[in-house]
Amino acid sequence: MARTHALESPSVAIAGVTGAVGQEFLAVLAERNFPIGRLKLLASARSAGREVAYGGKTHTIEELKEDSFEGVDLALFSAGGGVSKAFAPLAVDAGCTVIDNSSAFRMAEGVPLVVPEVNPDAIAQAGIGLGAGGRSGIVANPNCSTILMLVVVHPLHAAAGVERIVASTYQAASGGGAAAMSELEQQTRESLDEAGGREVRSKAVFGRTYAFNLFSHNSPLQPNGYNQEELKMVHETHKIWRQDALPEAARTGITATCIRVPVMRAHAESLNLAFTRDLHEDEARELLAAAPGVVVVDDRATETFPTPLDASGTDPVQVGRIRRDLSRPAGRGLDLFLCGDQIRKGAALNAVQIAELLIA
Repeated sequence: MARTHALESPSVAIAGVTGAVGQEFLAVLAERNFPIGRLKLLASARSAGREVAYGGKTHTIEELKEDSFEGVDLALFSAGGGVSKAFAPLAVDAGCTVIDNSSAFRMAEGVPLVVPEVNPDAIAQAGIGLGAGGRSGIVANPNCSTILMLVVVHPLHAAAGVERIVASTYQAASGGGAAAMSELEQQTRESLDEAGGREVRSKAVFGRTYAFNLFSHNSPLQPNGYNQEELKMVHETHKIWRQDALPEAARTGITATCIRVPVMRAHAESLNLAFTRDLHEDEARELLAAAPGVVVVDDRATETFPTPLDASGTDPVQVGRIRRDLSRPAGRGLDLFLCGDQIRKGAALNAVQIAELLIA
C-alpha cells in the first residue's frame, strides 16, 4: 500500500510492550523525541488493562488482536517470532509498516535487514517508507550480536575489505529477555544463600545453573554443530553486506562461537579480522573513532578497555584491545574486543533508528 502524503507524526504501536525490549522502546522513543501522533500499547491478554506512563500521559495496554493495527502507521514488534509471523502480515495488510525485532523475517526475500550505520539505503531500495510514495511493509532488525559486530567492523570493511571474521561472543542474560535477567539475579541470590545450602533452584529459563557459570548459547543446535545464534551472525552479515547472492567463495568468510555468560546486560565480542589489504592498527583506530555509533576505549597505559558494565545503558558500541594479529602477515589482520548494550543498540535503539529513516 503506497502512501500519498508525508507523515510528520505517525500513529505508533508497540507489540510486546511489557518485555525488556518493549520497555526500552518507550525509553528510546522518548529520549530521541520521536514524533508520535498516537501511541498504542499491545501485549498478551494477561497484560491488558495495565497502565503505562509515556509522554506525560497514561496509556492502557490493549490485548494484541487481528484488528489491532487499523489506523496505525508504524508498529514496533518485540513479542517473539511466533507472534510476529501471525500478526506482522496482518499489520501490513492494514497499511502499517512493521519493524520486527524477531528472527521471523530477517532472511525473507524482499524484507530489508537493516543496521542504520551500515546499510540505511536498503529501506529505500525496498520502497518502504512513511513518507509520500513509500509503501507499507516489514523491515527486520538483525540479531543483537550481528548488529554490535557490524557497527564496528563495517568501517574497517569499507576501507580494507574484510575477507574473514572469527567471532567469539559473550552474551548477557538480557538476550534471553526479562525472565532470563530475573533468573540470573535469583540464581545468584540462591548460590550465595548459606541458609538454603547454596542450592540453585530457579532454572525455568535456561534449565541449568547460570550464576557463576557460562555455557554454549542456548539457541537450538544444528546438524552441522553450529547453534542458531552462530549461524545468524553468518547469514545476516552476508545479507546486510549484499553478499548472500554471491558464490560462497566470493563472500566474507565468517565463523562464530556464541557463549552465554552471567552478565546482566550488554554483550561482548572478541573478533579476529583478516583483510584484503594492509590495515595498520593506528589507521583502524582512526577509522573507528570517526565511525557513527562507535566509541574507542583502548588505553593500554591504564589498561582501560570495553566492559559490559560500562556499556550498559549507553548507545554506542565500545571497541578496544585493537592490535595486530601476530599469526598473519603484518597489516593483514587485527584482533579487537567490543561491548554493546544488547537491549539498546542490539534491539530497541536500532529499531528506533530504522523508524527515523522511515520518516526522513
